[in-house]
Amino acid sequence: MTDPVKATCHCGAVELSVRLSDGFNTARRCDCSFCRRRGAIAVSAPLDGIEVVKGADNLTLYTWGTGTAKHYFCKTCGIYTHHQRRSDPTQYGVNVGCIEGVNPRDLGDVPWTDGVNHPSDR
Repeated sequence: MTDPVKATCHCGAVELSVRLSDGFNTARRCDCSFCRRRGAIAVSAPLDGIEVVKGADNLTLYTWGTGTAKHYFCKTCGIYTHHQRRSDPTQYGVNVGCIEGVNPRDLGDVPWTDGVNHPSDR
């Protein structure tokens, strides 16, 4: 585990303290119908690796399909902060763009996950 990092939505109403599983080595994108529209790069954190420091009441939840993935957004600015993964429900994916001091562009070429052909959709 790495030292906690601070993640916030755009308006600052939501603030998270996040312990990443393996720093930015887990960075990836997904091409499922939702993620490809959202376009965010996500990094992994264990379920006990996220603490909502501020704004828990300002987070809203979106699910669809199998209901396994749980996507959290700020009610005020609409920014996606994190989600419980469909590919591994024991992990969260955290929006790299929300992590303080990190520009997703600096990560370079980020691998893609095949969310279109996910095993739980069969």
